[in-house]
Amino acid sequence: MTVPAQVSAETADELLALLTLRFTPQLGPRRIESLRAHFGSARQALQATLGELREVPGLDVKSVAAIGSVKAAEQAQTELKEVQEAGVTLLGRGLDGYPDALEALGDPPPVLWALGPLPEFPTVPRALGIVGTRAASPHALTLTRHLAADLARADVVIVSGLARGIDTAAHTAAVEAGGVTVGVLGSGVNHIYPSENVPLARRMTVISEYPLGTPPAQHHFPTRNRLIAALSAGSLVVEGELKSGSMITATHALECGRTVFAVPGRAGDPRAAGPHRLIREGAVLTESAQDILDEFHWGTAPVQLLPELPPEQARVYAALTTPRTLDDLQLATGLALPALQTALLMLQLQGLAEETGGRWARR
Repeated sequence: MTVPAQVSAETADELLALLTLRFTPQLGPRRIESLRAHFGSARQALQATLGELREVPGLDVKSVAAIGSVKAAEQAQTELKEVQEAGVTLLGRGLDGYPDALEALGDPPPVLWALGPLPEFPTVPRALGIVGTRAASPHALTLTRHLAADLARADVVIVSGLARGIDTAAHTAAVEAGGVTVGVLGSGVNHIYPSENVPLARRMTVISEYPLGTPPAQHHFPTRNRLIAALSAGSLVVEGELKSGSMITATHALECGRTVFAVPGRAGDPRAAGPHRLIREGAVLTESAQDILDEFHWGTAPVQLLPELPPEQARVYAALTTPRTLDDLQLATGLALPALQTALLMLQLQGLAEETGGRWARR
């Protein structure tokens, strides 16, 4: 939906009031929710007297004085007009369409901006957050593509941050598999970052807690990670250093009561340090989409029909359900090395397999 085209006048008024509070200095998500809970709605909060506002828990003198700001009201009116013109959806806390899953947070945003059809996010959504480093290894990127595609084919919504590296690989694979994927931005939904992901963003849904035109800022990204965690039943960390946005997402996931998954990496690789710590602390060790589906009892990943191939090529292709080294493939297929290499070459020439970082995988 767009705002206010298909909503009641009462809902439109409440959205405008929530926007006004959102643009009011001194008010963050917690204070706005205190106002909404105390008065029953954002509209009624804006109509309250100073005496009534002073009775709201958590408000100080400065925040009380800021409520009712003319400037905030004008900003809200302008934003609402721009939202309508851009075809963007506004979702207000407490109103229909707002993701129930975000209530797991201590500070759900009062307003969300969404561009594209937003799937349902109930309290426990059939969705998985996939996060990792921007400077991902070739093996991690390949594995991410396989995981995201298999999960998307199993009707799992893929949630990530549209950043370079692991995020982009996850979103792209989900889109190409015909699935649903949502990007949570650290900027306005009409200010895609990085810019090379603009075409990808047009093929999926992007959401943000920031107004239109907001540029990306360093401090926005840790904040948006909490939304990735809350919107997902679990978060998968593919690669990430000990101090990274991926680890922040994992922390938020635990705080929301969500499950954390982690992909083991190569010993000594700083990008594997984060997942390895998470696994030691109880994260679910993850090597395939089925590990995630089993954890949530979400069924079995759809079996992909194998192309018609000569016997040796078919045996190798069937073994490439996850990225494998030559040694792994020899054990899995029982083929001698020359026969295995010939089969891989033929699969590569047909565009069915690729080699990255010393491992082979399906394309």
